[in-house]
Amino acid sequence: MSHYQKKLSKNLAKVFADLNIQVEENSNGIFATVHHDDWLPFCRTLKDDKQFAFEQLIDLCGMDYLTFGEDEWRTEDVSSTGFSRGINGKGPGRFAWEERVEGEMKNRFAVIVQLLSIKHNQRLTIRCFAPNTGMLEVCSLVDIWPSANWFEREAFDLYGLLFKGHPDLRRILTDYGFIGHPFRKDFPLIGNVEVHYDEDKKRVVYQPVTIEPRVLVPKTIRRDSRYVDTQIGEE
Repeated sequence: MSHYQKKLSKNLAKVFADLNIQVEENSNGIFATVHHDDWLPFCRTLKDDKQFAFEQLIDLCGMDYLTFGEDEWRTEDVSSTGFSRGINGKGPGRFAWEERVEGEMKNRFAVIVQLLSIKHNQRLTIRCFAPNTGMLEVCSLVDIWPSANWFEREAFDLYGLLFKGHPDLRRILTDYGFIGHPFRKDFPLIGNVEVHYDEDKKRVVYQPVTIEPRVLVPKTIRRDSRYVDTQIGEE
């Protein structure tokens, strides 16, 4: 941790002593988490206060912490052929839409922002969790950093996060009739509907998904002495 990063961490704790923020220091820099009620004044101060002067918002994204930190790989139940899937049950994306996760999870969705201060040559990562109940709404940062505009539209499209005060909050990557938000951990990898061209109707139509559930974990091949000689001969 450099001298400048330590100074920034101390200034954050001092200036925002009255706010509910958490400051973490690690090898990647400073990471500050703030309550959604304090999100807008916190960010405005980071830009306007001369001791911070974070003039640029260089990135904003959504985050889904469902199953965060959980391992999908398993070591048991290897098939007799030496092949296996390193997956653990019906994890994220490996279930049908009607089997999606229901209920509320505390601090599941968050907005994460990367800031840059050219004046002080410093970077800062800030995070705000969306409310646990009701609408996943946080204040828009467009009035503070105009570059947040399309970033927030992307987070809305992919995660379903709402940004209060955004001038034009609508989908930016998916189709207007798209169902759900594809970057959520409970969104099925096979999707909800599939699209094809109907020769009779002479137009593109949507229909329920007919393909099998997919996984992202690759098939693994474990070393097996039965195939060593064959592989050497082929080489």
